[in-house]
Parts: sequence; C-alpha cells; structure tokens
Amino acid sequence: MGTIQSGIASGRLPAADYEANFADLHAPLDRHEALVAADRCYFCYDAPCMTACPTAIDIPLFIRQISTGNPIGAANTIFDQNILGGMCARVCPTETLCEEACVRNTAEERPVEIGRLQRYATDRAMAEGRQFYTRAAPSGRSVAVVGAGPAGLACAHRLAMKGHNVVVYDCREKPGGLNEYGIAAYKAVDDFAAREVDYVTAIGGIEIKNGVALGRDLTLDGLSARHDAVFLGIGLAGVNALRIEGEDLPGVDDAVDFIAALRQSRTKTDIAVGRRVVVLGGGMTAIDAAVQAKLLGAEEVTICYRRGREHMNASAFEQDLAASKGVVIRHWLQPKRILARDGTVAGIEMEYTELADGRLAGTGETGALVADQILKAIGQTLDPTGIAGLALAGGRIVTDAQGRTSRENVWAGGDCVAGGDDLTVSAVAQGRDAAESIHLALSAEKPLAHAVA
Repeated sequence: MGTIQSGIASGRLPAADYEANFADLHAPLDRHEALVAADRCYFCYDAPCMTACPTAIDIPLFIRQISTGNPIGAANTIFDQNILGGMCARVCPTETLCEEACVRNTAEERPVEIGRLQRYATDRAMAEGRQFYTRAAPSGRSVAVVGAGPAGLACAHRLAMKGHNVVVYDCREKPGGLNEYGIAAYKAVDDFAAREVDYVTAIGGIEIKNGVALGRDLTLDGLSARHDAVFLGIGLAGVNALRIEGEDLPGVDDAVDFIAALRQSRTKTDIAVGRRVVVLGGGMTAIDAAVQAKLLGAEEVTICYRRGREHMNASAFEQDLAASKGVVIRHWLQPKRILARDGTVAGIEMEYTELADGRLAGTGETGALVADQILKAIGQTLDPTGIAGLALAGGRIVTDAQGRTSRENVWAGGDCVAGGDDLTVSAVAQGRDAAESIHLALSAEKPLAHAVA
C-alpha cells in the first residue's frame, strides 16, 4: 500500500475490486429491454415530461421511434435539441425532471425509464457514427467560445451548423469541462466524455485550443478584435473557503479536485483516500465525492450538511444512493474548526444548527468527528479573472433571455451565469439558445447591441 499522508493512502482494495466498484451505475438497455421500456409510454399529447426537460426534447416522439424499431431516428430527435444527449442521459437527475413529471410516476407505478431509453438511442447512433447535421454554406464569420464544457460545446456545434467558424478556448488539457472532470466516474465510465467531444466536433468548423485561459492568455478585448462574437461558458472555477481554523492542513481537500483526479485515473488504484472521511456539503458534488471515497475503500464516510435533508440540493435518489453505499448523512451540522495531530487532520469539530426566525443559526452545542481526510463541497464560485466590466449578480454573469451580457457581442451560458440551476442539461440549453441569438446577430446587417444594462 502506497501511503501518501498519515491516514490517507492509495491501493486500499484488491485491484479487481476497483473495476467492480466503478462499473456503470445504470447498465445500458439491450434491444429487448428498450422495447419493453418504450412500450410503457403513453405518448401523451401534452407531454409533461417534455415540459420538464430544459432542452425540450420531444420525449414521446423519440420513445415511439424506439418502440417501432427506429433507435437511429430517436437519436436524431434527441440530438436535434440536445447534441450532448448521450452524456445527459447518464448524468441528468431525471428523477427530478422528466421522470418525475411522467404520468406513470405514481404510488402504484414507476415512471418510464426516459434516461435509459435516451442513452439506448444516442449510444446506438454514436456507435454507428451516424451524423445528422451538415454545415451550412460558410458565413465568413468567426466566433470565440471560451470553455469546452457542455454550454460551450453545445454553442459551438449549433454555430458550426449555421456555417460559422468556431474556435473553442479551454484552460484544461482536455475538452469536455464538467463532463470530463466533474462527475462521478461510475456515471460515465471509460472515455465516453472524450468520445462525445469527438462526435460533436465531427460536424467540422470547430477548432479546440486547450491550455489557454481567459485572463492569463486571453482577454475579452483581444477575442473581440479577432472574432465577430464571443460566448463565455467558463463555468465555476473557484471553490468556496470554509474560513475556519485548520483549513490549510494536509488532508483537507477540495471535493472537485478529488473527483477530477478520479475521472482522469484509469485504474483508480492510484487515488489516495482516508480511512475516515468527512465530506462537507449537501449537493451533487458532496454525494459524488462521498460515494467514491467509499468505493475507494474508505472505512467510514460521513456527509455533514448544515441544514435538513429536505434542503439538500442533491436529489432524494442521490441521497439514497449514498446511503446504499454505506455513506452516513448527518444534518444540521456546520464546521467550527479542523483538529490536527502531528500536523495533519485528526478530526473536525462541528456545531449543531437550527432555523431561528427562518434563518440558520448555530446552537452553541458542538461535537467532534474523527477524520483523517476532509473534502470540501460547499459550492463553487465564478473566477472573475478576465471578465472585468461585465455586469454580475450574486457573483455570476448577468444575461438576458438570449444569453447576451452587458458587453456588446458577448454572450454567456452555463454555470457561470446568474439564475442557473447548475445542471448539465441546462448548460446545453443555454449554449444552444445563445448560438441561435449569435447567429441572428451575425446575420443582421448591423449586429444586435447588448441588452443588459
């Protein structure tokens, strides 16, 4: 066993266990299973599932296409609205979106498995290399897309369809953004994120430049001078700080970095984890980090959240998934200080919380949890480097309904914009819709001025 720090080590499990632990969370449907699942759909004319989908995929239509033996046609229907439909089928919280709205989702019945059916169709089309879109005649216009995540890729693809040339700039070594670096390894196994990027860019007219960052290598002025329009899909690169004693101790790590390392590891045997891990937070990042810590061989994993179960951003399904893997979720606790022994993490002191007149407050009562690793998942923040002058609200970029920012010919979408819900599928919708707005602006004799004061 290769010890990295006191209490934190890699290779806690036999090598074969890692492959089993990080296998596909939801196995893909075979043809017979897909036909049976599709047959349960009522093909509702008012389609509440479609209304619940941020990208407005025609769900009844694509399921009917599967049921009639036409999965390639179903994939066309899906990609028409969501070119990253393959990844969304894997990572979307369908239990709170389309499947929650399904009319079969009752006390007596379970909803139609919309997510797995979407994966069945999109996987089939991608495996066969079926492309449904060709580029329009060259427009002679160029657009810079900053960020190769879901919003940026969706924007780039739609712009390429319209005949525009697109250059995607990304600060990471690989494109894909959240899909490549930010989701649990068991939700998108093998190299699917990279294969999806290849599928999206196969339309042509899209150049990706990696290892270049806004504010370091690029400026908005420079991009605006070289391109006719700019789209910002820069996500949330910063991580909130705990601002408590001991935060800088070895063994206190950002959950997003922990997840990114897992995503880039082929075998998972090289990823170090503590024996007793405490994860701070109540969202999807906290769940993903906690579950994966357990899968890596941590003996005890505890999520501590400052409010109640009903307030957690992670869905009930995700919370139940964590519990099924042996993760303990404790509510109404906030961190007070991190305890040390011999210069490394030994535990964490937590304070009980309560709602007083509708506001969260500490009760003054404290307790301690033994831990050798603390993972912070208390939210991410927008890195303002390079976007000085753009209107912000709540620390994120202000846009109008079409994605236009306060700067002329600069659009934005995804997690970096104000008012979002931090979902991959929503980022795709915003990137796609911003591309349509950019196309209209570039097609006009005079580009549209900005709409946000």
